Amino acid sequence: MVIKVGIIGANGYSGLELIRLLSHHPHVKVERLMAHSSVGMTMDHLAPHLKTVCDLPLESVSVQNAEQLDCLFFATPSGVSGQWLPEFADLGITCIDLSGDFRIKNAPLYEKWYKMPPPDQKWLKQAVYGLPEWNEKNIAKAQVIANPGCYPTAALLGLMPALQNGWIDPDNIVIDGKSGVSGAGRKPSLTTHFGEVNESVSAYKVGHHQHIPEIEQMIEEWIGRPVAISFTTHLIPMTRGLMCTIYAPLAEEVRTETVIEAYQAFYANHPFVRISDEGTFPSTKQVYGSNHCAIGLYSDERSNRLTIVSVIDNVVKGAAGQAIQNMNLIYGWEQTTGLELSPLFP
Repeated sequence: MVIKVGIIGANGYSGLELIRLLSHHPHVKVERLMAHSSVGMTMDHLAPHLKTVCDLPLESVSVQNAEQLDCLFFATPSGVSGQWLPEFADLGITCIDLSGDFRIKNAPLYEKWYKMPPPDQKWLKQAVYGLPEWNEKNIAKAQVIANPGCYPTAALLGLMPALQNGWIDPDNIVIDGKSGVSGAGRKPSLTTHFGEVNESVSAYKVGHHQHIPEIEQMIEEWIGRPVAISFTTHLIPMTRGLMCTIYAPLAEEVRTETVIEAYQAFYANHPFVRISDEGTFPSTKQVYGSNHCAIGLYSDERSNRLTIVSVIDNVVKGAAGQAIQNMNLIYGWEQTTGLELSPLFP
């Protein structure tokens, strides 16, 4: 079985990564590339590194350009898929949204954090949150997938076993997030200018990051009540890679060895999550260019806190790779199909 796939926002980092990864997928043929800008350009000019992989031109975004497609990826800024996705979904096309438009189920909450009107309520209700390690069965039955954000992916994968075992106090979770500049997208800006970013680390969107309600929404679903997390993001001078260092008070005494064994058991059937050995912690280089999440753990008896270090490649597991993982679940393929690439090192 081979399905026909399209990408809206194919000229951005996540869109280009989708093209690269899908070129390795045995059951997919990329048929359409669409965008609001750079229309008419081919990969020769837009992304020379993909010249031998894809020679399709960029087309304008229209329903007519997608009528023969089976699956459509939205690698777009927030606000775009909320406008366009219903038109494509109404045709019966499987839609996988990499933006934040369909993640937040509470429409007023979306409007508060994203500063724009919420998307169509029909499809907002139907959209399935695409964290495969938690929501595999619902993803497999979905037509519309809300791909998780990059920070929520790392944070939630790090937190999920501890919360479900009742080891930590969910009301006092502190998440320190750090990401490379590709997380800001391809459009140039002063904040991602080399002269501004190089040899500097800066905090941004302190207390106002749009991924806060996404993380809180999932924790609430797991424990059955609302929570308020502390979450601060930082921009670091590298291209790709993301680390969340998470601190939470222990609700009961538990040894590091016990925590690691529980995490290994929890993720035993999830091929993209790797748990570090005791006394070792992952770096972003260990997942660079791959769909893996690596997690390190330390139960601190002195401070009575659990420290969780979770790393991903923000463009792959935090975006394009996880979207393909979700597509694999929908079509009944192995989750690893097309994603078997090992991390790049050094």
